[in-house]
Amino acid sequence: MHAIFHLMKRFFLFVVFIGVTQVNAQINEIGVFLGGTNYIGDIGKTDYVNPSDLAFGLIYKWNKSPRHAYRFSLFHGEISANDLDSEVPGRYKRGLSFENTVTEFSAGLEFNFFDFNLHNLEQKVTPYIYTGLTYAVYDGLFFVGKNPKSDSQHGTIAIPMVVGIKSNITTNLILGAEIGARYSFADDIDGSNPTNENLQNQRFGNLLSKDWYVFTGFTLTYTFGEKPCYCFD
Repeated sequence: MHAIFHLMKRFFLFVVFIGVTQVNAQINEIGVFLGGTNYIGDIGKTDYVNPSDLAFGLIYKWNKSPRHAYRFSLFHGEISANDLDSEVPGRYKRGLSFENTVTEFSAGLEFNFFDFNLHNLEQKVTPYIYTGLTYAVYDGLFFVGKNPKSDSQHGTIAIPMVVGIKSNITTNLILGAEIGARYSFADDIDGSNPTNENLQNQRFGNLLSKDWYVFTGFTLTYTFGEKPCYCFD
């Protein structure tokens, strides 16, 4: 946990640096994410959206126009699953379970479906989508019998696919709600496909399918910076 807070401190300093260098030309947003996570893979339920573990994080956005923004985020979440919660008979009979954590840094583009001019004082609401590239850190797992063990800390690239809706609730505060699935290039977050060659006999499940995880929750961001060039009023 100490490492997580250290990463968030460094992310905050990175955001402050970007915000200071861009404050005279752009509108900036900095804020927090709070919600839950769920995993989609070879263990437990097959629900796509089922937040069951705590997640939190930091977000920074650099709004280039009323329709799009560069977005950077640092999220951390617990991930767990249990075959006994599954309605699939084979999984229920197998009875495996695991717990893991994922810490990710993501950078990409957020697109608003409607104009979201932050200097217009009227209340605005818009759906949005976000995608980019994510780097996630987690414990590589494997099973000894029914007991999950950690091999070592691993990293993987993931593709975020986020949909949400947001609205300005005050002059400087924006509240959002979003669901974001991450397609990872890893298959050992759940321990079903360990990367260690000495553990290949521990493989199970669909070895052609990678692990997914989902962040679902709320964002609250604070806007700052002078009026950007896309404003004419």
